[in-house]
Amino acid sequence: MTTTRRKTSTTTGRGAATSRNHTPVATGARATVPAPAGAESVDPAELPVRSGEDPWTAAEVAEVHAELNAELTRLRDEIETAEAAITGLMRDSNDGAGDDQVDAGTKNISRESELALANNARDMLDQTERALVRLEGVGFGVCESCSKAVGKARLQAFPRATLCVACKAKQERR
Repeated sequence: MTTTRRKTSTTTGRGAATSRNHTPVATGARATVPAPAGAESVDPAELPVRSGEDPWTAAEVAEVHAELNAELTRLRDEIETAEAAITGLMRDSNDGAGDDQVDAGTKNISRESELALANNARDMLDQTERALVRLEGVGFGVCESCSKAVGKARLQAFPRATLCVACKAKQERR
């Protein structure tokens, strides 16, 4: 498949440590996806499909693009909320005078749970940003393992997918 769309940089070069050091979006300190070119910059005819699937339409591409943008907003809000909760839990953890072991354990579990939720949201945010970059650039719909089409139906259900069903099944068996 030959493409004529421009290449844009991806966020794959970041290490895991960088994605864990998230600064709230409101401060503007975190580098995010460049201003999106929008769904209109994507030529639906260039997006790969599996045999037996209808080609992408401009409306379908716009729908996937809007879904990814809505997901970005939701995840950023979720991260900000989780970070506020973590800040509150960290502040309250020093206030443990007179706490018994059960109270201290409960605070630790709450803190760990909030940290896990925030880290998961950050990972999903990175995946969503990467999917948008691929949609507006090059590589959306192409399996990163076998270079075949991921499948239009799979991408409509899960736009962040980077592997076709066969390669994902192999990965999960390992």
